[in-house]
Amino acid sequence: MYLEGEGIIMDLFLIADSDCGGLLPLVRVLAAVIRLFWIIIPVGLIVYGTIDLGKAVIASDEKEVKSAQSRLIKRFIYAAVVFFVPILVGVVMNIVAAGDPGDTDGWSGCWDAAWRNN
Repeated sequence: MYLEGEGIIMDLFLIADSDCGGLLPLVRVLAAVIRLFWIIIPVGLIVYGTIDLGKAVIASDEKEVKSAQSRLIKRFIYAAVVFFVPILVGVVMNIVAAGDPGDTDGWSGCWDAAWRNN
């Protein structure tokens, strides 16, 4: 979210950084790493599973094809779990934060600032 004027943007940064206790740059790096893993791991699992299945089909071995199919299905499940775990953790943390806003506003504001500005 960009607002007119450099001073307003700097003020928003300072407010978010005060929520983080001066750790906003570190939290931003953590958010970037999570986003990177959130995309790369599921795609990698699906690609590797597809390559394994392709090798098995080319080899024309029925037993190997069935084995590769089961590995591909497991990798799809693992990819879905890796993709949805951060979403579920975020939902649970927001529910917890809504219950007691006094103590959780700081980390919630910090995480939101890091996630939006990455």
